[in-house]
Amino acid sequence: FVGNHSVFGVLDVMLFADGLYRQRGIVLRSLADRNHFKVPVWRDFVLQTGAVLGNRANCAALMRRGAHILVFPGGAREVFKHKGEAYRLIWKERYGFVKLAIEHGYTITPYATVGAEEAFDVLLDSGDYMKTPVGRVLKATGIADRYLRGGEEFPPLVRGLGLTMLPRPEKLYFSIGNPLDTARYQGREGNSATLDRVRSRVGQSLVRLIAELREYRARDME
Repeated sequence: FVGNHSVFGVLDVMLFADGLYRQRGIVLRSLADRNHFKVPVWRDFVLQTGAVLGNRANCAALMRRGAHILVFPGGAREVFKHKGEAYRLIWKERYGFVKLAIEHGYTITPYATVGAEEAFDVLLDSGDYMKTPVGRVLKATGIADRYLRGGEEFPPLVRGLGLTMLPRPEKLYFSIGNPLDTARYQGREGNSATLDRVRSRVGQSLVRLIAELREYRARDME
C-alpha cells in the first residue's frame, strides 16, 4: 500500500491500519523512517505497531514472507510539510519502492488520506528555520547536511486546536485505489524507463484519489 503522508503523519496512519484490519483482516507492516527509532519509548511503541526500519533489506525480507507492506515514498520530507504543501506528493527521485515491487512481483495498491492536513496550520517550516542565524550556522558547519538532510528534517511549527499544537478534531477520509500488478515487469527492475513509468502510474492514481476525496469531503461538510 502506497500512500500520501499528512503533516506529522501519525494518527491517520494508525486509523487506516486499524480500519483495514477490522474490515478486511489485513495486517500492515509499515516501513518507518529511521528517526522513529531514535526516540526512547516512542520507538518501542512504533515497533509494537509492527513497523520496521524502512530500508531495502527489511522491505525485501517482508516481501519474501508475503507481508502486506505500508510505504510512504515521501518519507520525512513529506511529513515535515512546508507552508502551502498540503496534499502534495514530495517523492523527489525515490524509486526504491517501485524497484523492490517489480523485483519481487509485488502488487502496488495506492491509497489516499484526506482530512488530517486540516488539523494543523503550518506557521514555520524547515525553510524558515534555515534562514535564521542558527540555520545558517548549521548549514555552514555541515551539520544540516550530515544529520538533518540539508535542513529538511526540522519539524514544522504548527497551530492546531486554539493556540496549541494539539490537532484540531477532523473527520478523516480514506480511499483505496485499483491495484497495479507489477509481475509483468519482473526482470526489468534495473530499467530506468520502466521504473519511471510504474512510479508515474502510481503517483497519478494517488493524485486522482486525493482530488476525489477532497471533493467528497467538501460535499460531506456542506
